[in-house]
Amino acid sequence: MIGVILAGGQSSRMGGGDKGLLELGGRSLLSHVIARLDAQVDKMAINANGDPSRFADYGLPIFADSVPDFAGPLAGILAAMDYAADQGGEKVITVAADTPFFPDTLVTHLLATARDEKTSLALAATTEDGRLARHPTFGLWSVDLREDLRAALADGVRKVVQWTGPHGCAYAQFDNTPFDPFFNVNTPDDMERAKDIYKKYTP
Repeated sequence: MIGVILAGGQSSRMGGGDKGLLELGGRSLLSHVIARLDAQVDKMAINANGDPSRFADYGLPIFADSVPDFAGPLAGILAAMDYAADQGGEKVITVAADTPFFPDTLVTHLLATARDEKTSLALAATTEDGRLARHPTFGLWSVDLREDLRAALADGVRKVVQWTGPHGCAYAQFDNTPFDPFFNVNTPDDMERAKDIYKKYTP
């Protein structure tokens, strides 16, 4: 199983730069993400645009979007699918670089959900106020669909669920207590909240 960390966003709400390199508990957010993902997959890589040398210390393969102009998470997902195909993989898992608390059962639950619902796509989800909250950067993707996704991006599709919906995507539901495990750091206030969560719930 191949896992790809999506770090290609522009971090506009954080004032630019790489959110994944912000520090939490003495380590970068990206370090936390790598540690969680490493325990669940066989190989890892980072999808990031711009100068790849800023991630060189992590010792992972790095590749950029194949679609220009920061086309959003779907561009990173397509790049991940292409990378997995080049590695001989049939599926790939994606996670976000700014989400340091995602579940350690992410991969097994996504795989089991896709198998049970007989589909090739599965996204993580939680329930908020009785409604399904989807976390579209955390997903299981079949590389067989990469040309379909490439065509959709060329046609202007940018929202993940806009593309996954017609393909019968399954949703793997995760518990969001005592906090949402897919909480991600978008703003300075989010960073402060992440520090509070880390202090309270990290052994």
